[in-house]
Amino acid sequence: MKVMFHSKLVNTWMKVSILGLCFLLVSTSEGFAQKKASASKTNSLNSEQEIISLSKKKWQWMADKKADTLAALFHENAMFVHMGGSWGKEQEVNIIRSGGIHYKHAEIQDTSVKFIGNTAILLSKIRLLAVVGGNEVTNPFMVTEVYVKEGNKWSLGSLSFTRLMGD
Repeated sequence: MKVMFHSKLVNTWMKVSILGLCFLLVSTSEGFAQKKASASKTNSLNSEQEIISLSKKKWQWMADKKADTLAALFHENAMFVHMGGSWGKEQEVNIIRSGGIHYKHAEIQDTSVKFIGNTAILLSKIRLLAVVGGNEVTNPFMVTEVYVKEGNKWSLGSLSFTRLMGD
């Protein structure tokens, strides 16, 4: 009788221990998952702010005609789409340097950022004051900026202007 009681006690103790261990593992993994999700959200917000800040700097560099600074930002294979056509990095930098297009001021009205891996897609609704071919013009645009992160550096891979109607 003593052995049977002892056996039941050991059996019960093992079940409680196993249940306790399972509870501990579940609690720990849930806590880890929550910390990981929280860290991921923080990283995402930081990356989002980094891209928005970089875009704002880019608009200022364009207004200031800082062609060399922009050339360092633009990816070697970058593409630019304007109302008058599309071209690569070298032509865009030359247009800015020569004043063929002078981006005088971009009034940013709304911005959003989405990430796909190491690619950031920034959409901005803007009102752009520019000098094009010697004429000062103001146009409402939805601008798409695509940034690619290589190592620790973001580069602009694409800049596209879509003129908005009725604004």
